[in-house]
Amino acid sequence: MSLAAVRAAIVARLSAVADIGVVHDRERNAADLARLKALYWSAPHAQLRGWFVRRIATSETGNVQGRTVEQARWRIVGVMGVDDAAASELAFDALVEAIRNAFAQDETLSGTVDQCTDPDGGGASCVQLDDAGIVMFAGVLCHACKLSLTTVRYLERSP
Repeated sequence: MSLAAVRAAIVARLSAVADIGVVHDRERNAADLARLKALYWSAPHAQLRGWFVRRIATSETGNVQGRTVEQARWRIVGVMGVDDAAASELAFDALVEAIRNAFAQDETLSGTVDQCTDPDGGGASCVQLDDAGIVMFAGVLCHACKLSLTTVRYLERSP
């Protein structure tokens, strides 16, 4: 499977999470705050609630008789408008856990990768929460998080 197929599988898995909001296959930007807000606005939730996926690193090792191991690190970034009276921090945290659970159920992403576990034995498996906090995004006070995912593919390369 291609890297584009892996990205599409990640986006599809995110999109299948209940109440996820808007999911983009890349970071979306706009020249002004109103347009940026519109890109991440979730009409069903009537709030800013969006996610994007970015590949942040790729390493390849091996190449013994044309066989290599490709590890791609992915960053998944999410934002959701703050509503303190509705305990939105707890809802956002539950959403993060729903994402982690969704990825843990199938570590091959429907066969697009060989695994989502670091083959170097670091112990990391599936989606990790790297950072969470409050940010201003598109002029809106938001909960935000950075998640990471390592995908592994065993590739056959022509010597």
